[in-house]
Amino acid sequence: MTASPSAPERARVKLKPKANARALRHGFPWVYANELVTDRRTRKLAPGTLAVLDDDGMTSMGLVAINPESKIIARMLDTDPAAEINQDWFETRLSRALALREQLYDAPYYRLAHAESDGLPGVVIDRFGDTCVVQPNAAWAEAHLDALTDALVAVTGVTTVLKNASGRARSLEGLDDVSTTLRGTTPEAPVQVTMNGATYMADLTGGQKTGLFYDQRDNHAFAAKLVKPGAKVLDVFSHVGGFGLAMLAAGAAEATCVDGSAPALDLAREGAAANDFADRFAARQGDAFEVLTQLAEEGVQFDVVICDPPAFAPSKQALEAGLRAYERIAKLAAPLVAPGGYLGLCSCSHAADLSRFRNASARGIGRGGRRSQLLHTGYAGADHPQLPQLAESGYLKAVFFRLD
Repeated sequence: MTASPSAPERARVKLKPKANARALRHGFPWVYANELVTDRRTRKLAPGTLAVLDDDGMTSMGLVAINPESKIIARMLDTDPAAEINQDWFETRLSRALALREQLYDAPYYRLAHAESDGLPGVVIDRFGDTCVVQPNAAWAEAHLDALTDALVAVTGVTTVLKNASGRARSLEGLDDVSTTLRGTTPEAPVQVTMNGATYMADLTGGQKTGLFYDQRDNHAFAAKLVKPGAKVLDVFSHVGGFGLAMLAAGAAEATCVDGSAPALDLAREGAAANDFADRFAARQGDAFEVLTQLAEEGVQFDVVICDPPAFAPSKQALEAGLRAYERIAKLAAPLVAPGGYLGLCSCSHAADLSRFRNASARGIGRGGRRSQLLHTGYAGADHPQLPQLAESGYLKAVFFRLD
């Protein structure tokens, strides 16, 4: 690797005496604003500035990226305080991430980099064959985007790299929301992605997040196991048909997908057509809570019902309201499950831990007048590895119940 500047040439920042230096030494990747000495010099550092982090005894702990405008004021990039963040540095991390995914998957469709868990704080990269979609959700990554892009092309050989700037985290970092094409040609049509025997249509430029939710792949597969020939299934908050198409591929007689987004449902229809499922596919656009209520009034029931809502509790401040929303979803969904059928409930809220989400779901099922057995708990797939020291990296939970 190229020789790096000496540490004295970089800014230095220092932990307060009461900060948890031990946690940082053991792998926790963040320093919060109330843990760092923020004098006038530190506050003047531009977002994304690289600095050497010292503990309160002035012992160097590593290289961090500073953003005085963020609650996460410092992100640990390297335990070597003299490391240089250049193309070589990115290639080392991306090569390690790629090796894992190539061992896990037989086709290049996966999350290639899962932020802190892959040593790239705030950086999410999803791969769709010859195209990668990058979400640089931290100021340091935005500042080094050219080197990251060059490394991504060198390591993977992809021909197109897109920047998706829609993430909520970017606003918290003071970054813009302008998405663009960094390399290659902007895709003019959705990309077909095959998972669990079903083909999905991923809109890489106009869809939600990077275009497809790879994190649910393993949970789609479990839901598919619950399908018997002739089954009727309901996929609520379906996006592009994630659970619905997987269950159709497993032999469901019909699937109804519910989502508030007309474009997402159009992509689900295209996916159903690509799979020759069009005659077994139905869509209902509207507010999920209202549609669930309407379905109950219609007296219909399904053999499998899945609800995969957006994050109802995106922060600790929203936790209690979010748990009430998850309970309400379970209450509305439970009566729609035929006796002996299955209900899958998902949460991507990192603020709602598994225990609280599971309890809210069980309360909702009970309030819906049903008794249940908890069959299975699912998480994000292995292309979304968790950093053990960072609870936020294990955000996805899926609980599957059998109802009486």
